[in-house]
Amino acid sequence: MENLTLADLKDAVRLLIYLAATILLAALLAPLLYWAAQWLSAHGLFRFLTAFDFETFFHRALLVALLVLLWPLLRSIPVRNWQDLSLERNQRWSRDLLAGFLLAAIPLLCCGAALLALHIFSLRSAVNWLGLTKIIGAAVAVPVIEETFFRGLVLGVLLRSSRKYMSIFITSALFAIVHFLKAPEQTSPIVTWVSGFNSLAHSFRQFANPMLVAAAFMTLFLLGYILADARVRTRSLWLPIGLHAGWIFARGTFQGVAHRELLVLPWLGKNLLVGIVPLAVAGLTWMLMRGWLKYVDVRKT
Repeated sequence: MENLTLADLKDAVRLLIYLAATILLAALLAPLLYWAAQWLSAHGLFRFLTAFDFETFFHRALLVALLVLLWPLLRSIPVRNWQDLSLERNQRWSRDLLAGFLLAAIPLLCCGAALLALHIFSLRSAVNWLGLTKIIGAAVAVPVIEETFFRGLVLGVLLRSSRKYMSIFITSALFAIVHFLKAPEQTSPIVTWVSGFNSLAHSFRQFANPMLVAAAFMTLFLLGYILADARVRTRSLWLPIGLHAGWIFARGTFQGVAHRELLVLPWLGKNLLVGIVPLAVAGLTWMLMRGWLKYVDVRKT
């Protein structure tokens, strides 16, 4: 048991080193990506890239760094199959995927309808249909990528320690921190080699604002905890993928047809997934998810 604990601790340390190296590599890559985009635009290629500020490229650099360093991580941690990450084949994957989507999207869209009735949001005069198609693409791609990484790999490695709740807590905190690493727009109007580190500094500075932490970070943490709980209870990624897709679809669709009239922090932030009200809606989804899982378990017996 002592050797097993030491092995699990080494895996956790490797995972933390991987995450730290990812952030460092992203800070170094972001200026290169930004300059490459400017060069392409100056030569008449992909001119739309000039519409994005440096912070957008920093976030893309994070994804690139995650993928680049993933192979060395997998080589250092002996993962032979999905069973090593506490995952099993799900014969009812389509049912879990659809249920997760509906359990996340319907309460959030009902919350949006209530906000429209309270005149906190109002309908847009014109709908950006191209933007809505991008939302659908994001609702398909982002959950698969993020759930495979956070709930598949990160949580799977941490669960080897046999400390379920601590593993879920750490994974949820990492999920929230990564999504919270967003500096204000135009943080680096002049891009240099240190602009990525400048963005990191401004991102972590947000933790000094208790209202912002209450409105944004805690919501992200709870969403991550719900997704991890769904993964552990089903030993599968399909239910959390469905939940994640439902949240992205509902938030993006509502933003596409409505715009905010009032900012009422910490109750409600810039979108339907930021603030104390979304926190309560997420809690409702969590209760509905657990109730649904109990229902399907009863039907199995």
